[in-house]
Amino acid sequence: MNELELLKPVSRSFYISIRLLPRALREPVALAYLLARTSDTIADCSAVDVEKRIELLDRFARAIAGKDQAIGEELSELLVAPRDPSVRAGLAVSLGMSDGEKTLLESAETILRALTNLSPEDQRDVRELLAIITRGQRQDLVRWRSGLAALANAEELRNYTYQVAGCVGEFWTRVCFRKVQSFTARDEADMLKLGTNYGRGLQLVNILRDAGSDLRAGRCYFPEDELRAADLSASDLLNAPPDFLPIYLRWIAEARAGLDAGLEYSIAINPPRVRVATVLPAMIGLRTISLMEDSGLEALRTRVKVPRSEVRGMIASTTITLASQSRLRRARAKL
Repeated sequence: MNELELLKPVSRSFYISIRLLPRALREPVALAYLLARTSDTIADCSAVDVEKRIELLDRFARAIAGKDQAIGEELSELLVAPRDPSVRAGLAVSLGMSDGEKTLLESAETILRALTNLSPEDQRDVRELLAIITRGQRQDLVRWRSGLAALANAEELRNYTYQVAGCVGEFWTRVCFRKVQSFTARDEADMLKLGTNYGRGLQLVNILRDAGSDLRAGRCYFPEDELRAADLSASDLLNAPPDFLPIYLRWIAEARAGLDAGLEYSIAINPPRVRVATVLPAMIGLRTISLMEDSGLEALRTRVKVPRSEVRGMIASTTITLASQSRLRRARAKL
């Protein structure tokens, strides 16, 4: 199986980061991301009943842990025999997924087998990571199966961003300390904290960028107590009320702080290829934040996205000019 070819259609920016990594890092990181994207595809398959998705997600989590070997057949049945016979034609579109996501489900058995070919240490790290991620995805499905509601408070939102992304920063850090010679001069505890905050910041960018589409799909990640203090409800946000702007900007500021932690994390990395691969998501995320700040609450109506041509330019610039730690420090100061 070529993990990178499976990754390319479902995450072009992360695909580029992983491609830059040394082979020893590339295999566990790529496989962990494929498993996370597969579980996310299961959770997001809106044409399938939510209870069935919870069941499939639970079984996929057990399969990752080595406790359920038949999930691949179940996922294949999802693709070839959806519950509603009228959606069997044009299947990927009907199930609310891209062709790349459909291929992920078709490749689930192969991806799970590849997990068993990793070293025992890599298997342990990948399985611990996916246990956290799938738990967060499951909570999402349970939380919103009854309709639109907001998260309770900031702590609940921060816990969610840890479950689906902050834990990835921890995973990346542990794998690098194990496998990359002279990874950094900083203590592992410091890097774990920075990596966690970096992952949380990236997930906040995703939440802020997708806030409008999430609201229309019945999900509100903004804290209910903050909305109530502004005399707002989750359903009010569909109209992008001006009173929501201070809350929106407050979470943009927290996302920016997380990405700044990512820049600090990246500066501390010694091997240039690993440093460049690590910093790319922060650079793209910071540009996304700038676009959201420019758009204001209009971003709730129209999804903000960095143009692909601009992403390619950032990748080229980062690869050429930011391999130097001193240049990255200057770029961080400018940002």
